[in-house]
Amino acid sequence: MVQKILKILNWEVGGLHEAAFLLGVSALSSQVLALLRDRLLASTFGASRSLDIYYASFRVPDLIFISVGSFLAVTVIIPMIIQKIEDDKDNGFCNAREFLSQILTVFSLTMVVTSAVAFTLMPKLSGLITPGFDAESTKSAVLLSRILLLSPFFLGLSNLLGSVTQAFKKFFVYALSPLFYNLGIIIGIVFLYPIFGLPGLAMGVALGAFMHFAIQIPVVVKTGMFPTFSLNIDFKEIKKVSTLSFPRTLALGINQLAIMFLVAEGSFMKAGSISIFNFSYNLQSVPLAVIGVSYSVAALPEMSRIFSKKNISEFVEYIEGAFNHIIFWSLPITVLFIVLRAQIVRTILGAGMFSWNDTRLTIAALAIFALSVIAQNLIQLLDRVYYATGHTIKPVMAKIVSSILIIVLAYFFVDVFNSNNLIRSTLEFVLRVGDVEGTEILMLPLAFSLGTMFNLISLFIMFILDFDTFSKKFMTTILQVGGSSLVMGFVSYWLLGQISLLFEIDTLWEIFLQGFVAGILGICVHLIILKLIKSSEFLEIERSLRKKFWKTETVIPNPEVI
Repeated sequence: MVQKILKILNWEVGGLHEAAFLLGVSALSSQVLALLRDRLLASTFGASRSLDIYYASFRVPDLIFISVGSFLAVTVIIPMIIQKIEDDKDNGFCNAREFLSQILTVFSLTMVVTSAVAFTLMPKLSGLITPGFDAESTKSAVLLSRILLLSPFFLGLSNLLGSVTQAFKKFFVYALSPLFYNLGIIIGIVFLYPIFGLPGLAMGVALGAFMHFAIQIPVVVKTGMFPTFSLNIDFKEIKKVSTLSFPRTLALGINQLAIMFLVAEGSFMKAGSISIFNFSYNLQSVPLAVIGVSYSVAALPEMSRIFSKKNISEFVEYIEGAFNHIIFWSLPITVLFIVLRAQIVRTILGAGMFSWNDTRLTIAALAIFALSVIAQNLIQLLDRVYYATGHTIKPVMAKIVSSILIIVLAYFFVDVFNSNNLIRSTLEFVLRVGDVEGTEILMLPLAFSLGTMFNLISLFIMFILDFDTFSKKFMTTILQVGGSSLVMGFVSYWLLGQISLLFEIDTLWEIFLQGFVAGILGICVHLIILKLIKSSEFLEIERSLRKKFWKTETVIPNPEVI
């Protein structure tokens, strides 16, 4: 039995589409658990100050994970591991394993010191992050944040092992990790919270982070690449990793600071505002995890290999193919998110303590977040393009500028929204929340979406200039998929109205079926149109689904077949 489990975990997947499909299915499964997690939180707490405390307590641990854990960024380490493996095949990967051991040692020591400092300074740090909280709420946030300091350590170790599993194309076990992370959080909600109160939620997160790391151990051990603590540190190698990682750390750090600013801004708003922001953010993250992360993670190892051979034309072709497929999936999902936003929120969150006003605000926030779904997906790929080439400064500068823009826009939008009744009433009318208290929270996702779209535009322009390319196929994909998606959206919206006229829509299952039927029939129309116009992306995916992709050899696609 154990051998069968290990065989499954060691499943090797080749090819961009096959790996992306596997990661996408796993990400979808993980997101189902994440949505169950959010439903449990919403029904138990509603959009309340208690849940605000829980979400705010992640900010310092997340910043530590990004600041220290990004030292183990797979986007930086994978190209280096692959190069060492290629150079070290005849030596049993000894040099590659020693390299990982040095990284493990430095990371662990740095994390212990950083966490100890953060633990001590947590009362002051929490006060800066949530200046609008009262003393009791701040005290609770400090306790939860201290428990959550375990999370970045385990997730960092998981990243280190994840660089090995991806380098060896063991995408299956890598894809399982997020499932176990969310499972740990659910255990915290269901079993630990009734015993320990709010700290039980933080314990569940720490448990999930440990499971995220532990599931990869058997596979990495089998590859012969499992790292151990080492006293023989080659500081030239460490410096190289740090130099490559620093731009990414800087970018993610300032992005995390932007999120911290949004949380701080939300702490001055109506109780539950931070919860509304996080619920809607988590919902819009589903297509990011299923599409953007899946394709970019699947593409990175192959991009690194192609670039290492200095085959620039093949490198660009591979990127353009992945780019077009992300567009192919992202456009219709964005349209569906906007059209079916009410059914999505009411089905997933509308239960227990989550009130109707909470639901309406989350619906409006989700609609605003959905505007940047395509941008978020494409940024995942373009960031990895530059990481694969070792030129990390450009995506970093784009991220820094966009994060600063998010902060500035958030402050500006909230100020204008609260001071200008015409703008406020117009936006509330468009988003159908005119009679709901606390609508100023909607300015935070608006700032986030606009800043993210600026980030994409900057990266895309840099990519065109750096690689002297602009594929006509890209515009063809936009026009074909975009037009078909709009028709799908109109069909789904019309069906929502027709179904509501024919049936009473009151219960959870009735709301779910209304959205499901309208969405599925809209998707069917979308697929028929793509088939009729002979969309190359649609035909390629159709061919892939007809094959047992786990038995096919890796094929590097080109723009004509992707």
